[in-house]
Amino acid sequence: MSERIRVVVADDQNISRGFFEMYIHASARYELAASVRTAQEAVEYTDAHEADLLILDVMMQEGIDGLTAAGEIKRKHPALKIILTTSTSETSWEEKARAIGVESFWYKEYDDHSFLDVLDRTADGESVYPTAPPQVNFGRITRNDLTDRELDVLRELTGSLTNEEIADKLHISANTVKRHLQNIMEKSGFNSRLDLAMHARMIGLVVNEGERTGTGRYAT
Repeated sequence: MSERIRVVVADDQNISRGFFEMYIHASARYELAASVRTAQEAVEYTDAHEADLLILDVMMQEGIDGLTAAGEIKRKHPALKIILTTSTSETSWEEKARAIGVESFWYKEYDDHSFLDVLDRTADGESVYPTAPPQVNFGRITRNDLTDRELDVLRELTGSLTNEEIADKLHISANTVKRHLQNIMEKSGFNSRLDLAMHARMIGLVVNEGERTGTGRYAT
């Protein structure tokens, strides 16, 4: 029998971490090398021990986020395969993950691929990314009813930015920001920018970079 594939799991949610552990333990193909609660622990473990595959959540309550950790790990251990996971529907992370060489990306709540399918195909050398954006309800519409620019504006709004700050960040005018927000409210049925921001953040429709990296106004 060939040597088993050594897998590291890094997720700060007990339920998610237990879910991944269950799949690893249930298969004779894999061996659970380590299960940790932070991305920093994943970096430290892969620096000190041999591993073949890392399952890494993007959003972490403490320390560095999963995307930052994945970039650091890939620079030092390019042969280590990584599956990034998230319970949000933030699609901008897919492009960032591809750019740093992450093999696969899996949405916990929304992906058409089963986790076992992604795990096996990644272990076999494939790169598995979603074939379509997550279908998430937002008021009386779905995520796919919003344009990319509207999602950009909404993403910055969840970071508690003013129209002027959003405009500066996206290199557009404050009036354009206001018009996008009005369009989103008309489509979704929400009545204020506060409602938009609260609901988008609550369901993980979009995630501001400051929240992901722990440097934003909503950082905890």
